[in-house]
Amino acid sequence: MLILGNGRVVTRNADRPFIENGAVAIDGTEICRVGGNDELKAAYPDAEYIDAKGGLIMPAFINVHEHIYSSFARGLSIKGYDPKGFLDILDGQWWTIDRNLTLHDTYLSAMATYIDSIRNGVTTVFDHHASFGAVRGSLFEIEKAAKETGVRSCLCYEVSDRDGMDKARESVLENAEFIRHALSDDTGMIAGMMGMHAQFTISDETMEFAAQNKPDEVGYHIHVAEGIEDLHHCLKHYGKRIVDRLMDHGILGEKTLLGHCIYINPHEMDLIKETDTMVVHNPESNMGNACGCPPTMELVHRGILTGLGTDGYTHDMMESFKVANVLHKHHLCDPNAAWGEVPKMLFENNAKIAGRYFKQELGVLREGAAADVIILDYDPLTPMNADNINGHLLFGVTGRDVVTTVANGKVLMKDRRLTQIDEEKVMADCRQAAGELAERINSR
Repeated sequence: MLILGNGRVVTRNADRPFIENGAVAIDGTEICRVGGNDELKAAYPDAEYIDAKGGLIMPAFINVHEHIYSSFARGLSIKGYDPKGFLDILDGQWWTIDRNLTLHDTYLSAMATYIDSIRNGVTTVFDHHASFGAVRGSLFEIEKAAKETGVRSCLCYEVSDRDGMDKARESVLENAEFIRHALSDDTGMIAGMMGMHAQFTISDETMEFAAQNKPDEVGYHIHVAEGIEDLHHCLKHYGKRIVDRLMDHGILGEKTLLGHCIYINPHEMDLIKETDTMVVHNPESNMGNACGCPPTMELVHRGILTGLGTDGYTHDMMESFKVANVLHKHHLCDPNAAWGEVPKMLFENNAKIAGRYFKQELGVLREGAAADVIILDYDPLTPMNADNINGHLLFGVTGRDVVTTVANGKVLMKDRRLTQIDEEKVMADCRQAAGELAERINSR
């Protein structure tokens, strides 16, 4: 039994959204009670007690679009890299990195990402992986890291023809094998999807092969209209828009997650809505790649289940919250935009997306929900109550304010120190592998 107490509890439960001096009691992998601090201490006098010291106690964050394979890009300078557009960025940087990754690099990339995720209070990650230098077994290397660090993960490999049909088929089979493995897992901590890069790198033949090998229980995780080039390619080669092509191949549906969706029109939005397909917005990545701003506010207003991801740009969901808030205000020239939509995406919709792949309820503090809880070192400057929680988070909190992270009832970090792994050794191994990767890339 574990209690996190003596803090301001933000439950994300409409029945009782805020408790001024509250606590959360955990039994095994589930929350067994949420209430006043003194009440829970009296009810469970023998429980281990973690003192929030007046900080915030919240549900842990969920990231519904990550790229673990990009971990070693930080500070990497690639010889001759001088991108003039999005396709140059893909081929010159990201595809160059993934073609040079070993299986051990993938494992260490995952360890680095999960460590940063824990430090920023993220306990559930939907990852979209690529390592065309070592395809088979790559998802299992990520799962190994997920288990060692304790982070709940939904994994997939991005199918693509960009390195030839043999690699494309290999990536489909890696997905299929991992999905079957994940479906047989009873821990509630691992899931799988059929990943796809983007339609402009995937032939009809490969799409059909993916469909033939995808178990019925899962959907697809695919990049959609991230760059205008993707749309132009689809119109030129298939005579239709991207979402129409996905619809024709049976890719849309309630278990499918579409990343980005920048260059889509109202007709495509109708198809996404009618098929109950999910969408994820990645604000920093879209801005950094100069791809454009998606119609995310319209997607939310239409009732399309739209979440918030980081695309590997960061592992701090509060950073993405802040950037999305200002991006859509700026793009729409409307100071009232995004106040309600972005918090809904992060705190409500991400939990709903995760709920389509994980059985335990996530993203809320209430009895029976998953014991994924964080404590943040935040002492509000102004009065805090149920009505202004999101304002406090937006303007007062970053991911690095997280001091304690609990996932599935297990304390992964306490007082900013990771408890399950030797972080210093992992970081040393990562630095060595990253240096060797950079040398391989620049010695071509």
